[in-house]
Order: sequence, then structure tokens, then C-alpha cells
Amino acid sequence: MERFGPGNTHEVTNQVPPLANYNLFSSDAALAAAVGREGAAWHSEALARDGAALTTPDVLALADLANRHTPELASFSPRGERIDALEFHPAWHTLLSLLRREGLHALPFSDPQPGAMVARCAGYFLHAQLESGSLCPLTMTFASIPVLQREPALFDTLRDKLYSREHDPRDAPLDQKISMMIGMGMTEKQGGSDVRSNRTQAIAEAGGGRGAAYRLVGHKWFFSAPQCDAHLVLARTDDREGLSCFFVPRFAPDGSKNAVRVQRLKDKLGNRSNASSEVEFFDAYGVMIGDEGRGVPTIIEMANYTRLDCVIGSAALMRAALVQAIHHARHRSAFGRHLADQPLMRNVLADLSLETEAATVLFMRLARAFEDTTNAPEERAWRRLVTPAAKYWVCKRTLEFTGEAMEVWGGNGYVEEGPMARFYREAPVNSIWEGSGNVMCLDVLRAMEREPDAAQALLAAWRDVAQTHPALNAALEGLLRALTSAPETREASARRIAQQIVLIAQGVLLAQHAPAFVADAFIATRLGDGCGESGRVYGTLPASFDHQAIVDRAFTG
Repeated sequence: MERFGPGNTHEVTNQVPPLANYNLFSSDAALAAAVGREGAAWHSEALARDGAALTTPDVLALADLANRHTPELASFSPRGERIDALEFHPAWHTLLSLLRREGLHALPFSDPQPGAMVARCAGYFLHAQLESGSLCPLTMTFASIPVLQREPALFDTLRDKLYSREHDPRDAPLDQKISMMIGMGMTEKQGGSDVRSNRTQAIAEAGGGRGAAYRLVGHKWFFSAPQCDAHLVLARTDDREGLSCFFVPRFAPDGSKNAVRVQRLKDKLGNRSNASSEVEFFDAYGVMIGDEGRGVPTIIEMANYTRLDCVIGSAALMRAALVQAIHHARHRSAFGRHLADQPLMRNVLADLSLETEAATVLFMRLARAFEDTTNAPEERAWRRLVTPAAKYWVCKRTLEFTGEAMEVWGGNGYVEEGPMARFYREAPVNSIWEGSGNVMCLDVLRAMEREPDAAQALLAAWRDVAQTHPALNAALEGLLRALTSAPETREASARRIAQQIVLIAQGVLLAQHAPAFVADAFIATRLGDGCGESGRVYGTLPASFDHQAIVDRAFTG
């Protein structure tokens, strides 16, 4: 028996080395295949370069630093002037610089070419595995571009700053900056997701209308990233006209700080590196975007892009948690064997691996649909119908998924010194932001009612694949029956319908593009007999499936 002296009580053994210096892109077989399949093979080299750069110890440390040292609000200067300044840890700005350097804020618009949206979404997925909070202002900036492009006079003054690949952290008027970020201000205390209940008023300075200057009076209960150089805001010009959309810059035209007062920063469960706030408008300057009274349709276009990023961000959290869990299991021993060599743990890891591959092929297929220019009915259905369903289902799955992956780590996963606790705290936000689960599921039903030709084209395409997979075909027939039920029944079943849409979409994509041992396991356990049971947890795959092959495919690092 080894004897230890004073101050030396034990030897540290069987602890897992930190996961670093692997390639986020080349170690992900499903992602690499999807990049080529969906039209962005030309970007693979850049993705591989970025995938390696993001896992160096120095870069990985940025995520921890940005979340430990959260933003601070200084309402007043030392002289008592109202400044509403925000201070971030330097890690935050480095993260935004990395995102911007890869063009993830604008790539399909600044460098349009076939596959640009797919390339951008794949790159976003890599960075979302590093840190989540820095994605918020980047996503909003990205989603604002197609809206602002419809205002040529305004967009001409913003284009270069929106497309710039250099992050400019200075809090200064736009004419003094190299680049800019755009935020959003939609929800108010009394309404939340029901933005039509908003009461903020906009009063025209002169004639009013599209492109005219207004003064806003009111509040926003959630004002995302208040340090952004401008926000898109909903307000009323007239109770009869409904809501209009306004471009509200951080600085007014005369160079003074615009009258948007930050009341406080939100103390959030997760996404802590990013500032979210409550604000009030005291005759704040804004310019009307789009037609008067058409603010909600104007913003919905922006929301479609942000919802896609919610899907990608959640898929990335699952991927990051899975890779950490597999790495841990391959290095940690218990009861005489590595965890990864124990049959039940292999089952858990294989089940988690199926979930991540299904999420990956889904968001990559959505990315291709978002860059479609033909307006083909099937592509419209992927964008308009599958996107909100995916936003509902993938984001929901991430909550349970990150908890299961944390459990693989045991007690070490529950402490804040490792990444698993942060992943878990990040998981709920994408289910809530840009529309909660019920909002998404009801939006799926509306999309099917408004674009029945698109829905039929999608279902017909799925039927061609499903006919060769009995469980998939049976699930599709069940979905068709649910869609023809009475309206009240459909609404009450909206979550079940959205869930089935996503699972069938994932099953079809895996049947088309994944190895049979992946596709068959997913379809059998997500769509086969008994899979509607609410009590199913990860790690319940039948023993007949090749768990080891599924795990090895998931992470080759």
C-alpha cells in the first residue's frame, strides 16, 4: 500500500483531460457530407480551417471568460451625464471578431453565390459550439439585412458597415464606425409574444409614412443587445393603422445619444455573456421601415431567419455536449472498463448521436431551402412550414439532451468549471426567443392553411421516400389523418403535429443520406410502434442496433 506524506494525500488519476485541439468540422461526418450535398463544397476548406482554430485552448477559454464576466451597465458618466454605456469583457469582443471575420453576419448577402446560405449556416454551427451569447447580435444583424435592403436610400448608407468583416466595439455615431450591429425591440410588458398588443407610440416629425422620421414614446420589456448601433422596433402611428416598423439608431442624426433609456439589464438564467435589457423611449428618433401599419409582416421576414438560427444554435449545443460526453466516456474508467466500452453507456451515447445527426441534416436542408430562388412549392414548405416546426422540436430536445450529456460527466458535469453546466443553462433560451413552443406550433398550422399547395408538394416528396420504410410510411399516414381532423382538434394537437412533421422530415433525410445503421435506428426508435410514449428517455435503443458504429460515426476525434 502506497503511503503519502504530509501535504500529499493522494495521486490524481482517472480524470479526463480537457478536450481541445480537434477539428469541429472534419470530425463531424454528417456536417461535412451535408456541406457538399447542399451545395457549399467550395467552402469546405474554410470550414476546416475555422473548425481547427476554434478548439485551441486560448479560444476555448474565451467562452468561459465572457460568461463569467458579464456585461455591466453604466447609466451615468462621472459628471452625471446620461450615457447608458455597456462594458464587456474583452473576450466578448474577441468572440464577435471571430464571428464577423468569417462573414457569418452577412455572407449570403455580401457574397451571393450558390451555396452561400449553406456555407454560412455551417460556419454558424461551428461557432455556436463555442459560445452562445455572442450569436444574438450577430443573428439579428444577419436577419435585418433583407428587411433593410427594401429601403434603398437607407440601405445605401448602411451597406458597407453591415457587410464589413471587422468588429467595431466603439460606442459612437455610425459615421465614425467601420461596422455596425442591429438589434431588435419587439415585446412589451403587457403582451410578450402578442406584439399586436404593443402600445409604444410613434409621432411623425413632418408628413410621416415610409422613410419618414418619427419620435417614439413607450417601452420595450425585452430589448436585445442594447449596445447595438440600431434596433428595429415596433410602434403604433395610429390605433387604426396597426403596428409599423422603425429603424431606431443608437445615436440621433445630430450626433447625440438617442433618447432610448436603458432601465436595467436582465439577470438571465443563461446567455449571460450577452446583454438583454428593458428600455424606455423618450421621443427617440426613428425612421419608418416598410409601409405604415405593416410592421408585423415586415418583422416576420426577419423572424424566419432568426428562427433558423435558433434551430442551428440548439443543434450546436447538442453537438458540443455530445462531443464532450463521448470524449469523457472514452477516457473515464469505472468498474474496470472505460465508460465508452460499457454496453449501457454506449446505448446512451448512440441515442444522443442519432439526435445530433438528425438535427444536423435538418438544419442544413433548411439552409438550402432558404437560398432557393425558384419559389418552388416544396422549397417554400421547407422554409415556411418546417422551419417553425424545427424551431419548436429541436430547441425542446436540447433541454433534455444537455441534461443527459451532463449526467455522463457525473458530478464533474454539474460544476461551473467545466462546459456542461453552461450548455445546460443555455439550452432553454432558443425555445423561448423568437416565439415559444405554442406560438411555433400554431404557426405551422397557419402555414399549412395559407399555402396548401406547398404543403402538398412537401408531403408528396416525403411519401416517395417513406414507401420503402414501413415505420416512416405509417408515421406519414398518421400525420395526414391528424391534418384532416376538425379545426379544434388540430389546434389542440398542434404540438403533436409539429413534432411528427420534424421527425418525419428527419427520418426522410436520414433515409436518403445517412448510413443504414443510423437511418434505421432513428426511424425505428422515433417513428416506430410505441414511439409516441411520453416517457421515452435517451439510452433505450434496442440492443440489436450497432451502438458502437453510431458513436464512432458521430465523433471521430
